[in-house]
Amino acid sequence: MSEKSAAVKVGIIMGSDSDWPKIKGAAAALDEFGVGYEVRVMSAHRTPHVVGEYAMTAVDRGLKVVIAAAGGAAHLAGVVAAHTTLPVIGLPVPTAELGGLDSLLSTVQMPGDVPVASMAVGMGGPRNAGLFAVQILSLSDADLATKFAAFKTGLADKIAAKDAKLQESLAK
Repeated sequence: MSEKSAAVKVGIIMGSDSDWPKIKGAAAALDEFGVGYEVRVMSAHRTPHVVGEYAMTAVDRGLKVVIAAAGGAAHLAGVVAAHTTLPVIGLPVPTAELGGLDSLLSTVQMPGDVPVASMAVGMGGPRNAGLFAVQILSLSDADLATKFAAFKTGLADKIAAKDAKLQESLAK
């Protein structure tokens, strides 16, 4: 659900367009809940002025949360957090060199007074970034809170069904 189909509330930014295939699960999670988002490429190191401007104008543009994905020396989330009062979710992107450990450490090592929520590298990280953005938005949106509560209940039901199926197969 891109910026054209719903009010944009979440900014998803990444250091390189090659990150998109690795992080698009964040957008998919937002789509599930009907949350509008925008997607942009900008670099904390190559276009710091663009990142600063994006972050400083995010509130005026109606954003409520920013998901910042970057690999390697992943400073994008921290630079955004330095320039906005919005919640920033850091999404470390896996890298070929160190498997994403470099990205994770760069994302989680924010200095005091510059908060960034950090998701996991790979696996569920992108989806969890989108879901965490939904949780944040749910604090001020009763309809979204209801949808998220139903989602959580559905997770428990799904696991219970899987357990029942396993128990049935073990009994044979």
